[in-house]
Amino acid sequence: MLKHIVKIQSQRQWVGTAAAAGLILLLVPLLNQFIAPDSFLHLPDYMVILLGKFLCYAMVAVAIDLIWGFTGILSLGHGVFFALGGYAMGMHLMRAMAGQGVYRSNLPDFMVFLDWHELPWFWQGFDMFWFALLMIVLVPAVLALVVGFFAFRSRITGVYFSILTQAMTYALMLLFFRNNTGFGGNNGLTDFKTLLGFSLQSPGTKLGLCMLSGVFLLIFYLICRFMTASKLGRVITAIRDAESRVQFSGYNSLYYKLFVWTLSAVICAIAGALYVPQVGIINPSEMAPANSIEMAIWVAVGGRGTLTGAIAGSFLVNGAKSWFTVAAPEMWLYFLGFLFILTTLFLPQGFIKMGGPLMHLCRRWAAWQKSRLDSHQKTAKSVPVRTSSER
Repeated sequence: MLKHIVKIQSQRQWVGTAAAAGLILLLVPLLNQFIAPDSFLHLPDYMVILLGKFLCYAMVAVAIDLIWGFTGILSLGHGVFFALGGYAMGMHLMRAMAGQGVYRSNLPDFMVFLDWHELPWFWQGFDMFWFALLMIVLVPAVLALVVGFFAFRSRITGVYFSILTQAMTYALMLLFFRNNTGFGGNNGLTDFKTLLGFSLQSPGTKLGLCMLSGVFLLIFYLICRFMTASKLGRVITAIRDAESRVQFSGYNSLYYKLFVWTLSAVICAIAGALYVPQVGIINPSEMAPANSIEMAIWVAVGGRGTLTGAIAGSFLVNGAKSWFTVAAPEMWLYFLGFLFILTTLFLPQGFIKMGGPLMHLCRRWAAWQKSRLDSHQKTAKSVPVRTSSER
């Protein structure tokens, strides 16, 4: 019976995943390209860009859910990996527009403005797209591998690991804010022109990037779903629940945690690389500690350890943020705090598992109604019935 229920739930998950993928990959281009602009069914270009951003955020949520929801390691520094992937893509886009900037120089405009005369050594090679793709994956992976190795080997866990990742985020943000580091300082990298010969101002390019973000989200979701349903997933879940018992059983938890931590960082970096050409800018504010905390809130609101809940949480929170920043900008942080407190107190498993508390309340209400009915029946039986002679 239990296997049958699990099989039905698994089938529902795959059907839901296929439906969501079809909605994004088929319906969005249809509504944007083939529906007349004056129709209420038309999806405007700015909504395509917004959807592309949300898809990139959803990838970040999946990555954090993998390391936090399934492995039990709360990272408050994933904004660093997101920004590093974005900077790697931004550096390629800046090299690709050599001679097309304001100063018509082969150097990026900010270097000309700061009186630089040659490219720094770490900018070499970014004129080649394949090299940029390699750096998008390699740089965050190496950083995550080094930080994770020393942290996990030293048995740094819980809140101490969260503080460590926050410190890493803050340190790198301060480093990238400096003009002499060669990453654009406070202004960052912006004013991109083309990507592989396609104009980034073209609506068709924006639509293509949005669809590519949807494809990568689907790929990462399927990879993480396969991982968590496999033996590897059972091991990392056991590490989350009782790491000492896992080690006693003969598993080296260091390598499992290091693998999941590095994979999560790479997913975030690829999301950042897809994010930058769609929004047209990358600066050190993406590394702000508050951004990494907000990423964790997406997962907490949606539901940890579910993957689909993490995706839903990223869309819910960022959709609310987009609405509040237009309608009531000063109220956004209050709403975010209220949403997080509401989730923590009443929905600790997230909105995706909201049915659990509701079913519990329904069962409590049904039990209360049954107890009331039983008490009424007992009272009725205890009252003696008077016969006609007694009257």
